[in-house]
Amino acid sequence: MNIQKYIAFVKAVEYGSFTKAAQSLNYTQSGISRMISDLETEWGVSLLERGRGGISLTSDGLKLFPQLKRICNEHEILMMQLEDLHDIQSGMIRIGTFSSVATHWLPNMIKFFRKDYPNIDFELLLGDYTEIENWIIEGRVDFGFLRLPSKEQFETIFLEQDRLLAVIPEDHPLANCEKFPISELLNRPFLLLEKGAKAEISEIFEKHQISPQVHFTTWDDYAIMSMVENGLGISILPELILQRIPYQIIAKELEIPAYRNIGIAMREQKSLSLAAKKFLEYVSFRKKTKKV
Repeated sequence: MNIQKYIAFVKAVEYGSFTKAAQSLNYTQSGISRMISDLETEWGVSLLERGRGGISLTSDGLKLFPQLKRICNEHEILMMQLEDLHDIQSGMIRIGTFSSVATHWLPNMIKFFRKDYPNIDFELLLGDYTEIENWIIEGRVDFGFLRLPSKEQFETIFLEQDRLLAVIPEDHPLANCEKFPISELLNRPFLLLEKGAKAEISEIFEKHQISPQVHFTTWDDYAIMSMVENGLGISILPELILQRIPYQIIAKELEIPAYRNIGIAMREQKSLSLAAKKFLEYVSFRKKTKKV
């Protein structure tokens, strides 16, 4: 089977002209005519009527044309799939992320992705929510992990709801309480975690109309944990960052539960590279099956 001859025949019929078919396929007019003549000779049938007014299908050509067109369409799809497979063999995926995702999600996700696509490289930019949003807008990253909701202009994928927990030193008077009272946030110096303009901890204060004694503000989760361990105050941190930590601290659920919604944001998913799209599929699947 010579697919180029099939394509030449289909294009000639669609355009009604050898010349126009040749232009669309980057062949000469005589080249198109010869390929179709070769088909007619090979099959022993007449496919086209040639005249001053152009070309038209014979009765045999009319019967064969639909099947030949389907073959050409399937060939085009096959070529696109092969091109995609080649494209995903190498490349770079650029991700904006904050520390808890970078520490507890991404390593495992990247590990499993690279088993199938070992030549894809990653660039991780660590920042706060505002920085990550700006990187997405500027095109500095392909997509970013963010607290949702994010900017309306982004396309987003929700991943998980992450609890916000009170973090206290081991010798705190309420170390054995089941749930940490909101009012107790006022009784010790507070260490505030702020990850950009969208600050879920500050929103808890506003919701309950309280004003803790904020003695230290940072976007570094681990700095907060170290200070709590050293008795410099208490804090509220996302549950995700509190996994496998080396600090001697205690995490307690708040008496009125609070959460942050974690997701992925991008300017436009259809404009992502094939590698980036495939990685998003891995992320979504592993989150749905909790294999992180």
